[in-house]
Amino acid sequence: MKKWIDNIRRVEPYVPGEQPSDADVIKLNTNENPYPPAPEVLETAKNTDMGLLRLYPDPTASKLTDALADMHGVKSAQIFPGVGSDDVLSMIFLTFFNSDKPVLFPDITYSFYSVWADVYRIPYERPALDCDFRIRARDYYRENGGVVIANPNAPTSIYEGLDFIEDILRHNGDSVVVVDEAYIDFAEGPSALELLPEYDNLIVVRTFSKSRSMAGLRIGYAVAGEELIKALNDVKYSVNSYTLNRPSIELGAVAARCGDYYDGITRKVVATRERAAKELEKLGFECLPSGANFLFARHGKVSGRQIFGELREAGIYVRHFDAPRIDDFLRITVGTDEQMDRLIDFLKRYS
Repeated sequence: MKKWIDNIRRVEPYVPGEQPSDADVIKLNTNENPYPPAPEVLETAKNTDMGLLRLYPDPTASKLTDALADMHGVKSAQIFPGVGSDDVLSMIFLTFFNSDKPVLFPDITYSFYSVWADVYRIPYERPALDCDFRIRARDYYRENGGVVIANPNAPTSIYEGLDFIEDILRHNGDSVVVVDEAYIDFAEGPSALELLPEYDNLIVVRTFSKSRSMAGLRIGYAVAGEELIKALNDVKYSVNSYTLNRPSIELGAVAARCGDYYDGITRKVVATRERAAKELEKLGFECLPSGANFLFARHGKVSGRQIFGELREAGIYVRHFDAPRIDDFLRITVGTDEQMDRLIDFLKRYS
């Protein structure tokens, strides 16, 4: 046995959604937006000087940071950009969760949280969702090393209002509270950003991968008080100064100014989501109330694993989690109306 094998850091890795190479597949498994980026983004991409790729990008990503600050009505010093929200969240775990007290996040939520905790050797506990798959605020009233709440939660899709988030904040004044709002634009409810002026321990994390149709460029960011953002930057510059690439900075800044376009396609996704949920319920599916760009659904009589496999054979990809309490559910990304109609037509065999 080689000695160095004993020193390998062992961790159960996050498993991303499958990325099929077949263009004919109906891809409803990774919560991408079915509509393209804003026309202004596409036009800027055409005119981007690729010769500049020989140069390092701006380590502060100031063009993007300033555009995001304008978008949210905050100071640029309150924005921390990163390579997708995963990069931002990873930096948050590394920066703020360094006590011997456990970080708290739900037992059913974004599965990357436990992976980062394991990688960075952060103690954590996962309070169980209730029987309706909702987070119980009282489970987060106890002493902890930090709190992470995805809102809307994933994969359950359930959105909690600001009163709920503020309740958790009021009970955790000595901890950093992270609200992961990857899907907030589909929730038709207020964002925790509204609470930033009152709580200096709050970090709100966002992404351009969902409602802004830019998953391929990997743009995420955190919004928080200046003290928290400075701490994040200190760690970032100690790990990797040049994170976002030049195209991401340029195109992300343009996307931040195209709110009307993105509001429009978000409304289309929400309308399709509501219609699809009603159709699925007619076929014997239960859909949890969704505030995201996906549905979390299970059939009353047929296992999720069986439906997942038969959908895949038919070239329709959805997500199935082989985990306790949710193994009969399918996470179905909301696609175009045509894609959802094809999905529903296939699922009629189970009605």
